[in-house]
Amino acid sequence: MRVMAQMAMVMNLDKCIGCHTCSVTCKQAWTNRAGMEYVWFNNVETRPGLGYPRSYEDQEKWQGGWTRTANGRLKLKAGGRLKKLLNIFSNPLMPSIQDYYEPWSYDYETVLNAPTQKYFPVSRPYSLISGKPTNITWSANWDDDLAGSGEHAAKDPMLKGIEDKVKFEFDQTFMFYLPRICEHCLNPSCAASCPSGAIYKRSEDGIVLVDQDTCRGWRMCVTGCPYKKIYFNHKTGKAEKCTFCYPRIEVGIPTVCAETCVGRLRYIGIMLYDADKVLDAASVEDDHDLYESQREVFLDPYDPDVQREAERAGIPGDWVEAAQRSPVRRLIMDYKVALPLHPEYRTMPMVWYIPPLSPVVDVIKDTGFDGESHDNLFAAIETLRIPVEYLANLFTAGDVGPVDTVLRKLAAMRSYMRDINLGRDPDESIPAAVGMGEEEMYEMYRLLALAKYDERYVIPTAHGEQAHSLEELATDCAVSGYDTQLDEASGPFGEGSGTASMTPVAVENFHMLQQRQTSDQLVGGGDKAGRVNLLNWDGKGTPEGLFPERRSEDTAGDSR
Repeated sequence: MRVMAQMAMVMNLDKCIGCHTCSVTCKQAWTNRAGMEYVWFNNVETRPGLGYPRSYEDQEKWQGGWTRTANGRLKLKAGGRLKKLLNIFSNPLMPSIQDYYEPWSYDYETVLNAPTQKYFPVSRPYSLISGKPTNITWSANWDDDLAGSGEHAAKDPMLKGIEDKVKFEFDQTFMFYLPRICEHCLNPSCAASCPSGAIYKRSEDGIVLVDQDTCRGWRMCVTGCPYKKIYFNHKTGKAEKCTFCYPRIEVGIPTVCAETCVGRLRYIGIMLYDADKVLDAASVEDDHDLYESQREVFLDPYDPDVQREAERAGIPGDWVEAAQRSPVRRLIMDYKVALPLHPEYRTMPMVWYIPPLSPVVDVIKDTGFDGESHDNLFAAIETLRIPVEYLANLFTAGDVGPVDTVLRKLAAMRSYMRDINLGRDPDESIPAAVGMGEEEMYEMYRLLALAKYDERYVIPTAHGEQAHSLEELATDCAVSGYDTQLDEASGPFGEGSGTASMTPVAVENFHMLQQRQTSDQLVGGGDKAGRVNLLNWDGKGTPEGLFPERRSEDTAGDSR
């Protein structure tokens, strides 16, 4: 057993309202600079739909993720080293700007400064890449609220095999929002695809990052990632991706997308897992077994053997305690209502989802029946195969069973709690019908509906003894500079690639670091008496306290 810690996230899709606040705040924090205009580390897709980039789930086209060979070994779907070497200067399996979308802005000056005239002035769209007038034909949110579904969303790869069932009742049947970030996988195919070895997984918390100094812009990682969550910065010539807001995580603050989520649908916590089991779990023969095989990789933080191995592996005790209180662990392991996104890619994703029950409830209400009754909900889940099959294609490699079980638990919770909220006697047969006790169901309801900030985000802080290595890692995975740097010089791999890199980390991290280093107390306890603080030294003269002050009698003796 080799115990490791992994930062993970669960999203409750029943609570997402598609407001895109998470996308906008992530954009402002991480990708609001030259070369990243088309990039969204966090995006919210309307499903069914083609997603962003367009049809990214079609791995027959994009060749992302892993595939299992006849002898039970895993290999990259895009091919091994020889194939990459042959295509290293021209990667044919990468989405184009048309698949992402060409970012644009509008000529607002025309409207703001136009003189009085007969016709109303119009702001024409201009490309943010070329600066030339452009026609808007696609964007990251093109499928939002089923816009253009007849032309685009009907081509969703996840509808394969159920097209006829969806065709006539598409808009009445179901629609939901799917927020997506990097999955920070246990078995990341992006890292295995990189010829430069620039993508790595932090051993401290499992966050997958890109070393900007090592990256050479081959873009094989873009192909290798089946979720298409690695992007190429055409200004710097480097690959960039979601960082799970590691500067915030290190000081116990949730990611920007989670912090600003209007629906409070995101949960963040630590999962302990056995690193020795990951490869075997990802190599199971049947795709339908991948969900359960990944669950078997996770370890019980209450197990004394796991605690001993975690201590031997250098995992701090408060991290093990955080894993015990982790809302992610409870949703994945205890209540079993969270599912991984596309486990058939065999990357072992660590951003899991609670599938939405709302489409089922909406269909029942449309028929005039009580949409909250557990009898109606159970019957609808059994007969309404369209959303269940679609959700299974997303979360369980097409296996309807686990999705059906999750929807039944959510339906039972909704019916059970309605009786309590209306002052009726609780019906113990409702949780029993889904294999849960009354107390367990109430606790699940509390976590999904009423959980406070510190219950949704159980994030242990980085330790003082890890600070040096973490700061070095932060420098390694720094995102290359801002526009002022890009204007100064050019390198062989794109504009700005020849300049020194910067680390645009969250301001909270600087404040926490400054508070830690200027404090009179040490992180591990005790005071800093006798230590010199160079943080506030401007580099001029001699910093205060560097040399011991002379006593007055010594000064007097010198004058004599």
